[in-house]
Amino acid sequence: MNFEILVATNNEHKLKEIRSILSPHKITVYGFKDLNIKEGEVTEDGKTYFENALIKAKSAARATKIPIIADDSGLEVVALNNAPGLYSARFAKECGGHNKAMRKIIDEIKGKSQDARFVCDIVLINVEDKPLLFEGITTGRIAKSPEGENGFGYDPIFICDDLNKNYALLTEEEKNEVSHRAKALKKLLTYLRINGYAH
Repeated sequence: MNFEILVATNNEHKLKEIRSILSPHKITVYGFKDLNIKEGEVTEDGKTYFENALIKAKSAARATKIPIIADDSGLEVVALNNAPGLYSARFAKECGGHNKAMRKIIDEIKGKSQDARFVCDIVLINVEDKPLLFEGITTGRIAKSPEGENGFGYDPIFICDDLNKNYALLTEEEKNEVSHRAKALKKLLTYLRINGYAH
């Protein structure tokens, strides 16, 4: 019997990424559509990635009792005092999309440090009596210009230290080795294996 888990997201890219990492380990990964759950936009007003992820997980928990994971992630640019960070998605929306947001970041850090990192916090609920947190961080730098067609979000301007390669130029297999979300998911997977939920 596979361990069943719901991913509390409306982002199909994110769901696909999570599914490709967890599914090989006898874990059935559901999205909202799979369980006929109608989940609208959730107000993410937490002060940390963990709080935002927990808000999303708890909102989905109104519809099902199965284990739920939710994540919150952000791009932190050193020269911008770690902005957009927690507000990465909001920043892109305010700029009129990720392409404009990426251009703005590149313009604002010209002549400054290119250092940046992606942070991902994954929260697991409905397994223990408290929420569990798994965090992944990938360090890197901002590219001089967007490049690549793979991935989503800010991927085209992030060059990760692990492979010295732009996120959006990575294959799915490469990204699932080094991305911030992949690192958080691997910690989650270790927990699930130790407790006999995954293989």
